[in-house]
Amino acid sequence: MAKTIYLASPFFDKEQVDRVARAESALKKNATASSVFSPREHQHEEFEMFSPEWRIATYNGDVDAINNADVMVAVIDYVGQEVDPGTAWEFGYAVANKIPVIVVKEKEGAVNLMMGIPLTAYLTSVEDLATYDFDALAEIPFSGEIF
Repeated sequence: MAKTIYLASPFFDKEQVDRVARAESALKKNATASSVFSPREHQHEEFEMFSPEWRIATYNGDVDAINNADVMVAVIDYVGQEVDPGTAWEFGYAVANKIPVIVVKEKEGAVNLMMGIPLTAYLTSVEDLATYDFDALAEIPFSGEIF
């Protein structure tokens, strides 16, 4: 049975927007992904960005979407050794709620211990999301450098 996917990813600069857009596209091609919630596509434009109403709607909408997801895909391409704090929070919330997390990291380099250990599968290209079987959830451990 196809899964509901929550896509956690930063989208603050051109490189990040390109990466998450490619992830969204790849997931839409995947027959084992019935639906994809990407926060980038749910910006609550009915409210002024960063207003108190926008903040509450964004937070509650994202939490509800994670709670309703079968699987999380987390894009964790670091800037140096710093992961996006929103993506890190979403990742931790999913793990705490026993939602499997598929990590995608296209950039070379180490992974934080708190993400490298609890992940279900580690992918190095967003294009792999088009063919990963979200029904089977094959485990692909991270075996690289941890910090």
